[in-house]
Amino acid sequence: MTIRIVLVDDQEIVRAGLRLLLQSQTDMGIVGEAGDGDEALALCHQVFPHVVITTTELPGLDDLEFTRRLKMQNPAAAVLALTLHEDAQHFFEMVSAGASGYIPKRAATTDLVTAVRTVHAGQMYVHPSIAQTLVEGYRQCTHGHHEHSHPGDLEPHEQQVLEMIVQGVQNKKIALRLGVNVRTVARYRVNIQNKLNLHSRAELVRYAVDKGLVNIEGQGAVG
Repeated sequence: MTIRIVLVDDQEIVRAGLRLLLQSQTDMGIVGEAGDGDEALALCHQVFPHVVITTTELPGLDDLEFTRRLKMQNPAAAVLALTLHEDAQHFFEMVSAGASGYIPKRAATTDLVTAVRTVHAGQMYVHPSIAQTLVEGYRQCTHGHHEHSHPGDLEPHEQQVLEMIVQGVQNKKIALRLGVNVRTVARYRVNIQNKLNLHSRAELVRYAVDKGLVNIEGQGAVG
């Protein structure tokens, strides 16, 4: 199946380079381009992309609001943030908004191709060059908040569920993998959040990386 991609960047020359790279892949196709967030949102409503590659410096509707609205409009679309910001705060803001990938504009072309395939497969992608900054940021931000929490607080099946949540796996797929029903997965998720005093997927990602339950320093995909 061809991965349907929308490119969002206010610089036409950047979009042209991305288009040339991605259209050379046999499993990818560009189904639309936009120069700002409002235009991109309208376009995605028409073409229903699998992956949206967006700059984090959007004019008009900013990257965070664009991502939030897109995920409400088309939850199945994976957002890959192409960014100049290599800091933990912006990363978590984008993850909280619904982004599945985060990659610097200075990354190698092969890394971008890998990122597209990773987020399309339902996993989260974080480029290795950003990983160390993120890990340090997680530790600083979560030291006080999670000092009472330990990986041992979770049952083995809850740790499995946590790892899959962080990877971006949906409840139905988690249920299939574990051989349980969706309501059971939902209950596990509530138990995890209650035990760890966490309230969003972004906080779960912070916790999982801080505690070494997932690795973002290897191939880039979280999980």
